[in-house]
Amino acid sequence: MSTDLDPLQSGRPVRLVPVAPGFWATLLGVAIAALAPLFGFLSGVMSEGAGDDAFMSPIYLGLMVGVIIGGLGVALAVFGGIRLWRHYHPREVPEAVATP
Repeated sequence: MSTDLDPLQSGRPVRLVPVAPGFWATLLGVAIAALAPLFGFLSGVMSEGAGDDAFMSPIYLGLMVGVIIGGLGVALAVFGGIRLWRHYHPREVPEAVATP
């Protein structure tokens, strides 16, 4: 008869493999780049404003702040993509430089 209190039996070993450097930066950057303008527009629509001044309307300001934050997300995604590329495509060192 087996219960949950029995000691664990040995089984197949679990091998944890870490993700490549730059993966999380790329993923986070893409998410920020996609969602920041939407949330900026949403926050602009939810805020109350004067309405007559088209340049300083809350919708415009919210969208522009979202686009700026989204641009930072694109930069983060590009930086992460560069790190991923360098991880999977290492530079080859010529033999004349490699040996002293």
